[in-house]
Amino acid sequence: MSRAADRSPLDFPCEFPIKVMGRHDGDVAEASRAIIERHAGALPPERVRVRTSADGNFLAITYLLVAQNKAQLDAIYRELTACKSVLMAL
Repeated sequence: MSRAADRSPLDFPCEFPIKVMGRHDGDVAEASRAIIERHAGALPPERVRVRTSADGNFLAITYLLVAQNKAQLDAIYRELTACKSVLMAL
């Protein structure tokens, strides 16, 4: 990997929101929280926001974590996007 690929516009450590979307009737909340906490440690309830879509079919979950480095964020996103319950991760 080149040095340019290692660079990030972020100053670590920093607060970083990760948004996850999935079906309301699935296990997206449990699965995504387990992934986030495996990489970033336990998050208190006030660092997690859950919203249900207007039609009630989808959940949007925002996790506000303290990111330590780019590699940590990359690992989180890789695992989230590989999770069958997660439709989208931003």
